[in-house]
Amino acid sequence: TAPAALPGRVQARRATSAGPKMQLDRSQAMPFLSRPPALDGTMAGDVGFDPLGFTNYFDIKWLREAELKHGRICMLAAFGAITQDLYTFPFMSEWYSGEKMWGLHDAAIKSGALWQVLWFIGLLEIPFLLKLRNGEVDGTGDIGFDPLGLKDSEDFGVNQLREVKNGRLAMIAISGMTHHYFLTGKGPIQFLTQIPNFKSCAAAAVETGLCK
Repeated sequence: TAPAALPGRVQARRATSAGPKMQLDRSQAMPFLSRPPALDGTMAGDVGFDPLGFTNYFDIKWLREAELKHGRICMLAAFGAITQDLYTFPFMSEWYSGEKMWGLHDAAIKSGALWQVLWFIGLLEIPFLLKLRNGEVDGTGDIGFDPLGLKDSEDFGVNQLREVKNGRLAMIAISGMTHHYFLTGKGPIQFLTQIPNFKSCAAAAVETGLCK
């Protein structure tokens, strides 16, 4: 009886040894899909999520640079969208009169403030443009800005993961805030405090001229 049991044990061992390899071939985010070849887990926040196959056609380093940039912009945008509902600097009343979200964007264009923002962001792009010229784009998003010295800390890898995750969350958040404004004419805090009274929110949206 012992020899007859041996093949079963060998087969079980083979299945066990093959298990991790099979798992590595699957996407961590979507286990029913294969892991894209370019997503090998070396980048922070890589969970094999690429259902549209962008990594099959574009350089993964370029895609990561784009994700980091959009994530950083959206973190600032989400913070600003919430802050403008809670506080307004007194001297700003000369140029603005309570505009929110997209309305504030239009007001900033009229006042010329948005050109200042674009100019400042353009300055921040100079280190990336230099890396691009020298063929040194590495997908880290490093533009030489680290006043707190976080890059040299032991938790640098953890901080990278935090930035990617918070950036992804911010991209979704600011998209939701913008669409809420289009529907209701309210900023994010205003919207949350007036959810039960949706009809008044809809009426306010009509008054902005964005919705009819």
